[in-house]
Amino acid sequence: MTSMPDNAPVSEPSAPAAPLLRPWKIWLALGVAALALLVSVALWQKLARIQEQLARQSADAGQQSLEAKTWAKQAQDTVKDSAARLGLVEARLGEVALQRSQLEELMQSLSRSRDENLVVDIEAALRMAQQQAQLTGSMEPLLAALKSAQLRVQRAAQPRLAPVLRALEKDLERLSAAQVFDLPGLLIKLDEGVALVDGLVLANQLLPSQSALPVKVDAQGAPVAPSWWMAGLNRFGQQLRDLVRVSRIDSPEAALLSPEQGFFFRENLKLKLLNARLGLLARQKDAARNDLGSAAVMVRRYADASSRKTTQMLDLLEQAGLQMKAGEPPRLEASLSALSTAAAGR
Repeated sequence: MTSMPDNAPVSEPSAPAAPLLRPWKIWLALGVAALALLVSVALWQKLARIQEQLARQSADAGQQSLEAKTWAKQAQDTVKDSAARLGLVEARLGEVALQRSQLEELMQSLSRSRDENLVVDIEAALRMAQQQAQLTGSMEPLLAALKSAQLRVQRAAQPRLAPVLRALEKDLERLSAAQVFDLPGLLIKLDEGVALVDGLVLANQLLPSQSALPVKVDAQGAPVAPSWWMAGLNRFGQQLRDLVRVSRIDSPEAALLSPEQGFFFRENLKLKLLNARLGLLARQKDAARNDLGSAAVMVRRYADASSRKTTQMLDLLEQAGLQMKAGEPPRLEASLSALSTAAAGR
């Protein structure tokens, strides 16, 4: 066997030749690449739209968050306001509850003392009506107050108020039968008295009938003139009769009354009557009654008692005084006494 030397070159086996790529594979690879590119572009666009939508949604979410914060703040303010109002309502409710309790207590107290309050109210109404009657001189306030009190007592229907009802009925009957005060008629009487003052004859006054001389008449009733000597004799006799006059005067003051004082007497008498008239118009019957009494005393003291006008004046003053006394509104003593007894619980 022949050996080969160590340095002899070894021949390498020849590599097989690279096969040639076919064209359709190249187009396929290009198509796949283009398709991948299109898919990548589509995905990129979709991703961009998603990002834009996410950004818009994020902005909307931020706006909604701001609005939610605003609404939350408004809700918080509303809650605070509602809490304040609720506190105020609770306070008012507490006050109303307190007032209701007080009102219930008051109603219970009123229901317990209804009869007592009725008695006190009726008594006050009767006293006020009596004062009005004294001021106005009319009995209408008294009649109205008694009728109203009678109706209220009848509605109450309480046995303990039966004496009050009887007293009211009694006073009502008495007032219905009482004489009505005639103020215009009384004023006319006082005017007539003022007109009579000038015609009053004083107690020391010489009447014309006493000083007149007798006059002779003929058969036909015509006066006959006396002769000169008869006329002189008559004048002389008249002067003698004027020197001394004897008459009966019961009052010493009337005898000392001079003619000038007689004038002032008549004027003072007129003033008395006029003051009485003013007193009646002012509803001051006591003052008017005192003036009429003073006028009657003056007439009896200084006027001639035998004169017809003096008698007429005295009758007029007496009638006026009686009319004033009869025209006074009666006092409701029975009703007021019964009401006081009922209020005392006896």
